Amino acid sequence: MSVFWFMSMLNLLILWEEPGTEAMTLNSRLLCQVSGRGASGGVHSHQRSRRSWVWNQFFVLEEFQGDEPLYVGKLHSDTDKGDGQVRYVLSGEGAMSIFSIDENTGDIHATKRLDREQQAYYTLRAQARDRRTNQLVEPESQFIIKVQDINDNEPKFLEGPYTARVAERSPIGTSVVTVLATDADDPTYGNSARLIYSILQGQPYFSVEPKTGVVRTALPDMDREVRDRYLLVVQAKDMIGQMGGLSGTTSITVMLTDVNDNPPRFPQSYQFRVSESVLVSAVVAKIKALDLDVGPNAELDYRIRDGDGAGTFSIITDQNTQEGLITVHKTLDFETKSSYMLRVEVSNRYVDARFLSAGPFSDTATVRLLVENVNEPPMFSAPVSQMVISEDAAVGTDVGSVSAHDPDSTNSPIRYDIYRESDVECYFNIDSHSGVITTARPLDRETVALHNISLLATESLDQSQVGKAVVLISVTDVNDNAPSFAVEYETFVCENTKPGQIIQTLSAVDRDEPEDGHHFLFSLTAEAAGNLNFTLRDNKDNTASVLTQHGGFLKRDQLVHFLPVVISDGSSPSLSSTNMLSIIVCTCDVTGNRRSCSHGTSPLLAVSLSTAATAGVLTCVLTLLGVVIVTVAVRHRKREPLTMDDERGIRENIVHYDDEGGGEEDTEAFDMLTLRHLNKTKPTHQDQDQNPQRLYSRTLEYRADKDRVFQEFIRDRLQDADLDLKAPPYDSLQTYAFEGSGSAAESLSSLNSKNSLESEQNYDFLRAWGPRFRKLADLYGNHEGGGGDTSPSDSPCDRCVKTTGTGVWLK
Repeated sequence: MSVFWFMSMLNLLILWEEPGTEAMTLNSRLLCQVSGRGASGGVHSHQRSRRSWVWNQFFVLEEFQGDEPLYVGKLHSDTDKGDGQVRYVLSGEGAMSIFSIDENTGDIHATKRLDREQQAYYTLRAQARDRRTNQLVEPESQFIIKVQDINDNEPKFLEGPYTARVAERSPIGTSVVTVLATDADDPTYGNSARLIYSILQGQPYFSVEPKTGVVRTALPDMDREVRDRYLLVVQAKDMIGQMGGLSGTTSITVMLTDVNDNPPRFPQSYQFRVSESVLVSAVVAKIKALDLDVGPNAELDYRIRDGDGAGTFSIITDQNTQEGLITVHKTLDFETKSSYMLRVEVSNRYVDARFLSAGPFSDTATVRLLVENVNEPPMFSAPVSQMVISEDAAVGTDVGSVSAHDPDSTNSPIRYDIYRESDVECYFNIDSHSGVITTARPLDRETVALHNISLLATESLDQSQVGKAVVLISVTDVNDNAPSFAVEYETFVCENTKPGQIIQTLSAVDRDEPEDGHHFLFSLTAEAAGNLNFTLRDNKDNTASVLTQHGGFLKRDQLVHFLPVVISDGSSPSLSSTNMLSIIVCTCDVTGNRRSCSHGTSPLLAVSLSTAATAGVLTCVLTLLGVVIVTVAVRHRKREPLTMDDERGIRENIVHYDDEGGGEEDTEAFDMLTLRHLNKTKPTHQDQDQNPQRLYSRTLEYRADKDRVFQEFIRDRLQDADLDLKAPPYDSLQTYAFEGSGSAAESLSSLNSKNSLESEQNYDFLRAWGPRFRKLADLYGNHEGGGGDTSPSDSPCDRCVKTTGTGVWLK
């Protein structure tokens, strides 16, 4: 019988056997029995002491860190005589990579470090073969190598760190949170994964159950208002907490939630100042009670318990700030009452009955309100007044009166005024002292039926204090408007009309509004009462009908018929108006529709038939007239004066002369003969003692060129002046020969006479000479009125007078 032996490092012998065969039955014996031999040297395979358990595992420790391969166990077959004829083969998971076998001895070794947390066991197969024939000498057997756990993993809190909440003042043992740690070691082998919890930080306020990890409160009456946050550190240790076990920690933040365990308290009594001009419903004071709780537990309600101001003031709670807002319920008056006293109570809106034994959750405080006196504007007896006036009231008629008073103790006199922006047309006046309102101009109900005016009352002692009021003045109606046609009728009558036929129904309008409504009466004038063509019938319903007296109207006989209609309003006294109704004769079809009315129409009829056409014609005529006027004005303004640019240039040059010329005696600057005889050129006389031939010839050439320029200039100006009959009389050089100190007019310059008595004469006569002498009159007038010798350049208008030998110029 052949037997397959398995030997492990646990000193166990594993025998494989099958019932009725010689192998595959696995028995375990002590190692000494396996190695014991009889006298013949054989193995006592059939001498079993007892059959123990059946198993097929090898065990090997994880994380072995020795230098040599770790011995796992041994395979052996009864057919192996130790002569090397049997070869052992290992296959399966980790064969030859993790586990190796000595094919001669069957010893199995682990060549790598094993980790149970990565793979807990390996399944392998063992074979025993004949070395020569490679035939199996034993059936192939399967076995397991199980990795035996060691304590190499510390506990871990996978959900940490934790945050927990618990109500303040919770009793001892109140559950806060449950912590959980895990250990990767084998929980079925040893104590490597058996954990114990303990608290490292957080005593004496909290505790933790060692086996479950439930954290509980350990002290009663923990107060959130004293401390609202705790940090705990909890440890989990394996090996049931024994020495050498591994541990892990986590932190827990515990926050105490609020309960309503603190009543509100007022820190003090209050005193406020309130202006007497404060508006009703305005907030005049704010008070706040202190409550150490938060959230809904700190929501407050305020109420006025009593006091002399309970009916004047009220209090509400600001939901955002939990303040008590004291508001004015009635108008304040310093002169009537200058101070008020209130007793205000505050209480929690939500009360926890568990803490009522500690005392009431309310408090009271005294609030004193001092009314400040202010200078108030005048107050009218009524902010809005209504008055009535007839529209036919004469100017100056009293409409009504208003009154105002100064509410202050000073009792200042009041002045009344009308705010004119409310009465732009100035229909009314008001007496500034009595407040009586009178009409200032005639009224017309049909124009303005209701006047809304604003009145001002101003203190005489302090005009910044102004009171306002509104007066509504209704204008009552009088019968001052006569009725008239409701519309502009375009009435026609057919040539083939029949007698008694209604050709038009008339209605009327009246701008007046009688109390009992309109009652119009229609009739014909006395002249038209005998009209043989048409008649008028009053329908007694504010309408009238125009009827034909006969038939057979012909356009060739009379194209247009005029019917004067009298309309009265039936009032007392009655007003009436005569309205002309134009009736056109038209050609109609058999149904009575107009076909033609325009043949033979007179100009008067055309005008009467179309007011719009008349307005259009008048508009065209006025437009054409305006175009003609604008054209004439533009053409008139296009005429330019004779003064040319080159003339202005010459005058500018002459203006720059700063000294007086010599008039007729001045023969140096100009040759007077040249000015008098434009067509001749005459040499200028020279002193014989200073006339050398050479100098004389040059002088003649110079004079000839200079005279030629002036000749051409003067000739052009004279020709322009002679040809233009409308040109104004400009100063021209033809008069210059009579100016200067040597002329008959003597000098016109003020350079040599400003200190003489002549400079003090009255020059007002210059203003009577017309606009051409206005600047000169203004200059001398300013000089005279200035009271000193003011030079022309110092004039406020920056005007100056410069006189040269060729004239007087204004600049």
